[in-house]
Amino acid sequence: MFSSTHIEEAVAWRHDLHRHPEIAFKEKRTSDLIARLLDEWGWNVSRGLATTGVVATLGDGSGPRLGLRADIDALPIREATGLKYASAIPGMMHACGHDGHTSMLLLAARQIASEGMKGGTVRLIFQPAEEAEGGARVMVEDGLFEQFPCDAIYGIHNWPGLAPGRMVARGADMMAAFAVFDITITGKGGHGAMPEQSDGVIAAASRIAAAAQEIPARSLSPLTPGVLSITQIHSGSAYNICPDRASLAGTARWFDADAGDILERRLEEIARGLGAAYGCTVDIDYQRRYPATINTAGEAAIARGIGDAMGLDTATADPSMASEDFAFMLERVPGAYIWLGGGREGNNPGLHAPTYDFNDAILPTGAEFWVRMARRWAGH
Repeated sequence: MFSSTHIEEAVAWRHDLHRHPEIAFKEKRTSDLIARLLDEWGWNVSRGLATTGVVATLGDGSGPRLGLRADIDALPIREATGLKYASAIPGMMHACGHDGHTSMLLLAARQIASEGMKGGTVRLIFQPAEEAEGGARVMVEDGLFEQFPCDAIYGIHNWPGLAPGRMVARGADMMAAFAVFDITITGKGGHGAMPEQSDGVIAAASRIAAAAQEIPARSLSPLTPGVLSITQIHSGSAYNICPDRASLAGTARWFDADAGDILERRLEEIARGLGAAYGCTVDIDYQRRYPATINTAGEAAIARGIGDAMGLDTATADPSMASEDFAFMLERVPGAYIWLGGGREGNNPGLHAPTYDFNDAILPTGAEFWVRMARRWAGH
């Protein structure tokens, strides 16, 4: 489907993006590259949604109207790959493969433009700030689907846990909802040799951390997925001081809305109760960030059908407790979120690892999937 020259160019785009990562809502160089290429190929390019988002349209806006989305942001991670195209920006890295997602959609965009849309409309949505900052939500709030209506929308994410040639598009739940929380414990501090004269800030923090992570097992049915993880503990400044403050932070994940309510309620009850038992006060800042990513059955079946036609293994897999802001788009428009196998032989770092690198071998596979999807919706 793609010439070797075009594939080589797509790999070059990917390596260039990898070398120049940009984080949430600051992806200006990335957006400039995307917009320039799409404009050269004849797409109608619009910019500005969610600050750095790019939306490109081919077709007259009539139905059927298909949306294809790629995320474009990087992560605040110091890269440790040693690659010749490793990040040139200290403390920033494409550790989730968004450089690959962007490049595969660009490779598809060139081919779709060369074939033309003889029926229907295709919209390419290059979305900023997927990593915990909700760029998809911001694009929707900025009027994405009012300005660029879609009848269905799809997104692809590379998945190192699956071998190349595998594709998963579940007909329902794909990825979990998530929240983040910060817990601050305050009490009277004092001398480390006389702990009875101070409140038990460290003891309270330790008990809260241990008890919080048991909440899913003690409060949810074993058949109801839920995760609550303490990921940060900070307190103290010297060997001989009982501190007057400690802080905890972490994340909660769930699919069922009732489970999300239970996790939040029980965390607050347990944290406040244990804090009080040690004479401390507890403040909790609990923020629900992303809803669960739920595919619509019909659109997921279309995706699997295209994967089958390509010779991909489309057998189902369990959902993930990780989260994805594509969920905000799926709340508004039918569609499906897809995992595309991207594992490597031997050393195969997972997503968000400082040694992770997108598998360039799957660029043509993802791009071909997008082209076939566009052809199907255009009636080709």
